[in-house]
Amino acid sequence: MAYKMYLLLAEGFEEVEALTPADYLRRAGIDVRLVSVSGNLTVTGSHGIPVLADITVKEASALGDWDGLILPGGMPGASNLAASAGVDALLKKAQGASALICAVCAAPALVLAPKGILEGRSWTCYPGMEKEAGAAVKTWKEERVVADGNIITSRAAGTAAEWSLKIIEKLLGEDAAVKLAHSVLLN
Repeated sequence: MAYKMYLLLAEGFEEVEALTPADYLRRAGIDVRLVSVSGNLTVTGSHGIPVLADITVKEASALGDWDGLILPGGMPGASNLAASAGVDALLKKAQGASALICAVCAAPALVLAPKGILEGRSWTCYPGMEKEAGAAVKTWKEERVVADGNIITSRAAGTAAEWSLKIIEKLLGEDAAVKLAHSVLLN
């Protein structure tokens, strides 16, 4: 089965947290579509690097054949994801379908927590951002990557490779994640 993931890009996203999973998952054979939530296909990251998305969030919402969402952090990227009605609609669809929801850095606290997605789930985020998560702070962990059912969260750009491998492992199994790690000399 070929898996398809939507990686959501909002103005001000953290480049490493977006491009690492896009690259690693594609290397593993997973179809990753870069989705602009701004309406423009070119989205600029928090460090001024423009990235060309494959489709807009409106187009993504019209397509029903996807297996999960990837939400990079960065500021103001995470805040822009949280403010997007298109992102909200995709997250509701993902929750209803028990699809994979993967978020890193500020995105778990600013995007997932306010929507109740982290309630009763173990999760992590950028240090200090957990204070923004309301009641979900009770299940916050200080680990680099936390997987709880269909939710995979991570801490920051420095954990993007580990986070990407955990996503690959969840979709394709541990052997595929180990193979990718070896191919890029992570071990």
